Amino acid sequence: MSRSITARRLTAAVLSVGALTAVLTVPAGAAEHRPNVQITDVQYDSPGRDDRSNRSLNREWVEITNEGRRAVNLDGWTLEDEDGHTYTFDHYRLDGQATVRVHTGLGRDTRTDLYQDRRHYVWDNRSDTATLRNDRGRFVDDESWGRHRGGRR
Repeated sequence: MSRSITARRLTAAVLSVGALTAVLTVPAGAAEHRPNVQITDVQYDSPGRDDRSNRSLNREWVEITNEGRRAVNLDGWTLEDEDGHTYTFDHYRLDGQATVRVHTGLGRDTRTDLYQDRRHYVWDNRSDTATLRNDRGRFVDDESWGRHRGGRR
């Protein structure tokens, strides 16, 4: 009977080690699936005259790209400048290997273009930082130009 108890204990120990190994390796595998979303381009100086027309405002934009293969839900993510002007993504899902432009002015949102619906320029022509944060307020990426004050991580 002691052989049977020893065999059961050994089997239980092996299964416990196997389960522990599986739990410890999950975070490493999960890191591979972390969204790879980043700011890939900024048109901060609207081409032409800065006349505050909607056309001019919409020529000011920030491009955001999902370099991963899986779609990323951007609902609640924010895009902010150094002065605190904040755009919050609302019910938007960025497909894998896709790019969206976030324009400053008024417009109708599509899969590739979103609009902040502002009547004033956001991005400073001389220097500024565009900062992207996830829905928990955690820093994702930033893009700076000119003599910027630095991104707020």
